[in-house]
Amino acid sequence: MRIGVLTGGGDCPGLNAVIRAVVKTAIRDYGMEVWGIKNGYSGLVEDEIIPLGMESVVGILPRGGTILGTTNRDSPFRYQVVTNGQVAYVDKSKQAMEVIRKRGLDALIIIGGDGSLNIAQKFYDLGINVIGVPKTIDNDISGTDMTFGFDTAMATATEAIDKLHTTAESHHRIMILEVMGRDAGWIAIHSGIAGGADVILIPEIPFTFEKISAKIQERVARGRNFSIVVVAEGAAPMGGGQVTAGVNEGNIFNPVKLGGIGQYVQEKITTCTGQETRVTVLGHLQRGGSPTPFDRLLATRYGSAAVHALARGEQDVMTSLHGQDVITIPLMEGIKQQKQVPPQGELVRTAKALGISFGD
Repeated sequence: MRIGVLTGGGDCPGLNAVIRAVVKTAIRDYGMEVWGIKNGYSGLVEDEIIPLGMESVVGILPRGGTILGTTNRDSPFRYQVVTNGQVAYVDKSKQAMEVIRKRGLDALIIIGGDGSLNIAQKFYDLGINVIGVPKTIDNDISGTDMTFGFDTAMATATEAIDKLHTTAESHHRIMILEVMGRDAGWIAIHSGIAGGADVILIPEIPFTFEKISAKIQERVARGRNFSIVVVAEGAAPMGGGQVTAGVNEGNIFNPVKLGGIGQYVQEKITTCTGQETRVTVLGHLQRGGSPTPFDRLLATRYGSAAVHALARGEQDVMTSLHGQDVITIPLMEGIKQQKQVPPQGELVRTAKALGISFGD
């Protein structure tokens, strides 16, 4: 069997660990050939495909990013073409299928989030077997208990909160940390609880500045002249919308660019409380760096499980962590809905029991 592997969508820690596990398991256990598709789905359209052998994956386990490159702008079903300075989007799926046939690929292992995996399903419908591997730092894919990349992003955010604590307490300031989380607040709530935040704002729970201010004033009354606020980029005030910063040109997964919620919250809190307030936007630091041991292990298990699934003859499935076990489930079942933080769930209840405010 000859298999192709690609990484699509945003980068995250652990991608290289999946690639390494795919290559090692395929070659050692089954004698399969592995081919790496460069730069996400654009590699299928442009025929940028390279052989991956055992030497190709030496030393990549602790490396962040992806040795294959990635993009969130090049769906073969809506491919950007520039002619005489004019941008148009055309269906290049037939061209991609011709490349797959020319290269003799029997199956594709697609490592990506819900956007990349939805495209994978379309290729399955065209006749190529696909195995999905769920990847996103946002942890918002419903078909798995955990996506790799999330643990590293959460650890990065928690470390940032720890550092903001010391300067906030020293200067008697309110420190706001803006983290990623377009539609789901998993990074914010996990890092907020782990880092001892006082206020956590997430997309799932609309907030009011009156409630946030009340929490801060309550702390002041107890002699705590500083506060830590963690806000997900997609959080929104009650009755309002998400704060945006323009359009992501060509981004097929997230066409609207979020940005500015941290600054917005800073200005409002300063007005409401009169306290000195600063904001830190963590941004792409959450995507970078070496994966945590947990993410290395989970990514490795996913990559190996994907190859075993192919060897068993499984088709159109996704690897998934259920409890302590990595299993496979139907691909569309795994991505049929977004996994969000339950507003009445155990995590929120735990946070509120600790005195953390969600501004609701």
